[in-house]
Amino acid sequence: MLLRVSSDPPQTVNAGFELKGSPMAGLLVLTGPLGNIAATLQWNAEGATLHRAGEAGQTFASLDALAQQATGTPFPIAALFDWLAGRDTQVAGWLADLSQLDQGRLSASRSDPEPSAQLQIVLESSVKP
Repeated sequence: MLLRVSSDPPQTVNAGFELKGSPMAGLLVLTGPLGNIAATLQWNAEGATLHRAGEAGQTFASLDALAQQATGTPFPIAALFDWLAGRDTQVAGWLADLSQLDQGRLSASRSDPEPSAQLQIVLESSVKP
């Protein structure tokens, strides 16, 4: 997963990921290039928690607040479940391109709110829809 945010200075999140569950209760594990866990995001009806390597966990009231803190920008984790399943769920400000999903590629871009963001996901062959 690669997320580029056109902020000043620009931000980039480049990580492997494992997504489990649903938008209602789930887990997103972000890993670094050597497979080490960089962050774990967990959510359910009671709230959301972010654990980063070497830091105390942070609690958030919602998945959206958790996702923004983890990535530095509004990020549609809930929509990822649909996008990865081939459903073109609309998210305010985001435009998903699912045309290469059968080849294990998904991309999405956000124009609003500023700064703009680009998301690119390449799936391993064992997890393609």
